[in-house]
Amino acid sequence: MSGRIYVDDVMPVVAAGRYPAKAVVGEHVPVTAVVWREGHDAAGATVVWRGPADRAPRHTRMTPVDPGADRWSAAVVPDRPGTWTFRVDAWSDPWTTWAHAVRAKLDAGQGAAELANDLAAGVALLRRAAAVKRPREQRAALLDAARALADTSRSPGGRVAPALAAPVARAMREHPVRDLVSRGATHRLRVDRPRALYGSWYEFFPRSTGGWDEHGDPVHGTFATAAAELERVARMKFDVVYLPPIHPIGEVNRKGRNNTITAGPDDVGSPWAIGSKDGGHDAVHPLLGTPVDFKSFVDRAHELGLEVALDLALQCAPDHPWVTGHPEWFTTLADGTIAHAENPPKKYQDIYPLNFDNDPRGLHQEVLRVVRHWIGQGVRIFRVDNPHTKPPDFWHRLIAQVKHEHPDVLFLAEAFTRPARLYGLARLGFDQSYTYFTWRDTKAELTAFGTELAAHAHEARPNLFVTTPDILPKGLQAGLPAMSALRAALAATLAPTWGVYSGFELHEHEVLREGGEEFLNSEKYQLRPRDFERARREGRSLEPWLTRLNELRRAHPALRRLRGLRFHDVDNDRLIAYSRTDPATGDAVVCVVTLDPHAPQEGTVRLDLDALGLPEHFPAHDGVSGQTWRWGRENYVRLDPATAVAHVVDVGRPARLGEGA
Repeated sequence: MSGRIYVDDVMPVVAAGRYPAKAVVGEHVPVTAVVWREGHDAAGATVVWRGPADRAPRHTRMTPVDPGADRWSAAVVPDRPGTWTFRVDAWSDPWTTWAHAVRAKLDAGQGAAELANDLAAGVALLRRAAAVKRPREQRAALLDAARALADTSRSPGGRVAPALAAPVARAMREHPVRDLVSRGATHRLRVDRPRALYGSWYEFFPRSTGGWDEHGDPVHGTFATAAAELERVARMKFDVVYLPPIHPIGEVNRKGRNNTITAGPDDVGSPWAIGSKDGGHDAVHPLLGTPVDFKSFVDRAHELGLEVALDLALQCAPDHPWVTGHPEWFTTLADGTIAHAENPPKKYQDIYPLNFDNDPRGLHQEVLRVVRHWIGQGVRIFRVDNPHTKPPDFWHRLIAQVKHEHPDVLFLAEAFTRPARLYGLARLGFDQSYTYFTWRDTKAELTAFGTELAAHAHEARPNLFVTTPDILPKGLQAGLPAMSALRAALAATLAPTWGVYSGFELHEHEVLREGGEEFLNSEKYQLRPRDFERARREGRSLEPWLTRLNELRRAHPALRRLRGLRFHDVDNDRLIAYSRTDPATGDAVVCVVTLDPHAPQEGTVRLDLDALGLPEHFPAHDGVSGQTWRWGRENYVRLDPATAVAHVVDVGRPARLGEGA
């Protein structure tokens, strides 16, 4: 920066400005900075921000939020996608300095003679302010105050009163007198469409939607049978349907059921072992249908208000066309064979990892071609498999080029990995990431986890999947419906984006081996048709609860934000309480979730009313039970997992169920 007034610790800034911070269209993005100067004169600050189509910058006056620490804040609300810029300009505020000094001198009983220079200075400042282009009523208020200050027939207090009144204060705030303007450094803000921040995801395998034949054997599903499944997903109010790889599956070294090394003649193999004589990453499995059938599936999803997310798994089966066409894209061992994937002691004989170092340009161009191909089929979201096992610079280049051509395309990182990698991938362009939510169970763990999410809202966006085809958390292995329900409640209300893997609503819980986290009869290696209708009829399905959670998420703008997450004290470690707020609408929600699936829990929730902007007493409407209570600073709660695992309490504006995102 340059100038007399200093601007420090500007946020949101990522890695000292090397990467843009993240936001979505319509999001209230808080900009904060420490603004300080010498002496006792007042300083002011303004956010100067500009969108990709703005001909002139916009200006938003900042306000002190922690005067003792000289911290200032303002919110900017980007209204279109693209790369925005912002900076914080600081300046000397002679009017605030004058007003403070005059008040102090009047309170000390100083008279007209002693205030002569102050009164003259005030007249000059008011006339100077009136000369700036501003609304007519503001100019009139400023000139009237200047005349009053110059009127020697009035008492000192009478002369000063109009200058300290609300109309002048408003005029000086909206169009201040600024001296010693000091220009701050320019920072970037990457603004995406709202789906980058908010959405409910549902994952299912199209090949498992074929039902059973007359002998009770599973039938391989198609894009047509999968399209019929979309109506059920839409009824549950999900926003995104995520499909594992839909490409041809390798036949060489194909895995059998439960990841056995030898496959039988009827084994379908893992969709992540991509490629065969039928094609590679730009092809569809012939048993699923044709490219035309896939396009029809995507079109039907769009008709139902759903987006389709497609898996982008950069790995190959041994019989993938790339293996013979581009052997340089793989690692050749000393004995001349190609290295298969390993995560010792695990071995994946059906998968060859790519080597990104031998021909980085050629591999980049080919993956870019593949992504462009699926974009052409209507896909605008890619869930990327294991991105943390590929070079970071590869993702940086690829995502930047795709977003330059298609700014609405989004990338989700399946980054179950260390924080440096997770946040590093987000900085390099990934819009969302998986997290360690799956392994956060206790109140202390969840509080620390949620606090970290909110602290990094400017650089990374979480997607909280409750289960995945790879992960059956230990807490869900008992098959307790209440445990499934409370984990869904936490995922759906702790973050703007959450996800469910098909079968979760049926409480699927059989584990492959004790102490592990892999599903028995994993859908990764076999067809798993499900009778969802029968489960609903028999009252065994979690679908009504998932639907209700998604309805509440659509009804409450607060549940579509990450920055407004705050935890509140509750005197029972088996209960957790937190609030979500949205400054744009005034919406505020308090969530109380039990962590005990076995027995009722009760306690007192102590709300930070000042942080929530709530009065001492207010109506609180529970979107789960439909009850309305009179709440205040301390509130008794009781949750019985046999009837309800959570309260989702509206403490802000009334929310109408069914409102869209």
